[in-house]
Amino acid sequence: MQALSPTDSAFLWMETRNQPMHVAGLNIYSPPDGASPEFIASLLAEWSRHLSAVAPFNLRPVMRMGLWYWEEDTEFELDYHLRHLALPQPGRIRELLAMVSRLHGNLMDRNRPLWEAYLIEGLPGGRFATYIKIHHALVDGVSGARIMADGLSRDAEERKPPVWAQKIAKHPTSKRASAAPGLLTQLANVARAGREILPGIGSGLWDMLGIGSGAGAAQAFQAPPTPFNVQISGSRRFASQSYSLSRLKRIGEATGATVNDVTLAICAGALRKYLQTQDKLPRKPLIAMVPVSLHDQTDAGGNQVSLLLANLATHLRDPLKRLARIVQSTTEAKERLRSMPRLQKLAHGITSISPMGPAMVTGTAKQHPLFNVIISNVPGPRETLYLNGARLDEVYPVSIPTQYLALNITISGYGDKLGFGYIACRRSVPALQRMLGHTDESITELERALAQRSARQRVSSQPKEKPVSQSKRPPRS
Repeated sequence: MQALSPTDSAFLWMETRNQPMHVAGLNIYSPPDGASPEFIASLLAEWSRHLSAVAPFNLRPVMRMGLWYWEEDTEFELDYHLRHLALPQPGRIRELLAMVSRLHGNLMDRNRPLWEAYLIEGLPGGRFATYIKIHHALVDGVSGARIMADGLSRDAEERKPPVWAQKIAKHPTSKRASAAPGLLTQLANVARAGREILPGIGSGLWDMLGIGSGAGAAQAFQAPPTPFNVQISGSRRFASQSYSLSRLKRIGEATGATVNDVTLAICAGALRKYLQTQDKLPRKPLIAMVPVSLHDQTDAGGNQVSLLLANLATHLRDPLKRLARIVQSTTEAKERLRSMPRLQKLAHGITSISPMGPAMVTGTAKQHPLFNVIISNVPGPRETLYLNGARLDEVYPVSIPTQYLALNITISGYGDKLGFGYIACRRSVPALQRMLGHTDESITELERALAQRSARQRVSSQPKEKPVSQSKRPPRS
C-alpha cells in the first residue's frame, strides 16, 4: 500500500454528495476517412479486451488508522469503469454538454478505483466523444491532461491500448521503492523538507495578512461577496467553447501580457458581463485563485500545485485597463513565488488559503470569501493527436465547484486552440451557457479596444500642417 500525501488526502476528506472531488476531460473526435458505421463498436470491442489496469487505474482508496492509502483492487472489473452511451437526437453539442453535466455530478464508488471512462456516440457526421473522469486525489489537472494526451497517438496509423492499460511513467503509485531509506536518510529528508516548508508557512501567513505585498497584489479577504460564493447542490451545468490561441497571442503581444494573463482578462470580462445582466456586479474587483503547476520542478506524481491570487479588476469598464491591472497583480504574485523552492511554494499556497476551511464550516465564506472563483490554465499538446485513427478535434477540461465556490473555469490548450470549460452548480449559477456568449464578447471587446488605441496612435503620430502666416499669404487679385 502507498500512503497518500496530505494534499491528495484532502480531496478525499473534502468530498461530500454535493461536492464530488473528481476532474474530467471531454474530448471530441472525427472518425477516420472512410470509417465504417461499425467504427465505434470496433473501438469499444478493442478496449474491452484490456481487462486489467495498471497504476493508478487499478488502485482504490482505503483508510488505515485514520490515514488514506492506495491499495490494488484485486477484483478489478472493467465493465464497471468502461461505459457506452449514445446522445438523444438530434445529437448536437448541446445534448453532449447536457449529458456531461449529469455525469459530472455523480459520485464514484470508493470501493473501486476512482475513475470512469465513457464512449459517447451520436454527434453529427459520425463524430463521437470520450468523457473520462478521475478523482483529484489521484491526479491534478496538469498530470491528468498529460496522462490522457500520452494515451493517444501522434500518428493516425498507430494503435495504442486504452489509457488504463498503459504504464504511466513517474507516477508515485506506479512503482514501489526498492528499499526503505535508512534512519539517517529519513531524518535528513525530514530536516530538508522542514527547511523549505517552514518558510513557506511564514510567507503564506504574511500574504494572508497582506504584509509586504505590493500595491497591485491581490490579498485574501479582499474579495467581495458574489452569487458564486454560496452553498451548492450536487447538480452540475457544463458549458464549453474553443478559441484560437493565435488570436489570444496577438492580444498579448500588443499589450505585453502573457497568454495566461489574457485568458484571465477574458474570463474577467465574461464574469463582469454575466453579473451585470443580473444587476449583481460588485463595486470591488473579483479575486481569482489561480493554481500554479510545480510539475516542472519534480518527477513526483499526485498533486504538485501552489497557487496565487489575481485581481480580476472587474470594477474597471475599460478592457485594456482591466488587463493591465491583472498583469500587475499576477506579476507581483509570481515574483514572490519565483525564488521559493518547490516545497516552500506548496506550503506557501496551502497556508495562504488555510482560512478557507473554517470559513466554509461557519458559513462566513458567503459574506467574506477568500476569493470568488478558481481559474486554471492547463497546457496541452501542440501536435494533432489520434485515437485509433480518429482525429482529436476539441479538448475541454471539466473541473470542480465546491461549497462557496460555485463556479470553476479551466482552460486547456490543444494545437492552436484553447478550450474554455465552465463548470458550476446548476442551481447556484443559473443560465451558465450565457458565459459562452459573454466570453465571445470579452475577446471582441479587447480586440476592438486595441484597434481603437492603434488608430489613435496613428493619428497622433502624423505630422500636423503648419498654418500659413499672414505675411506669406499670396496677394489678392
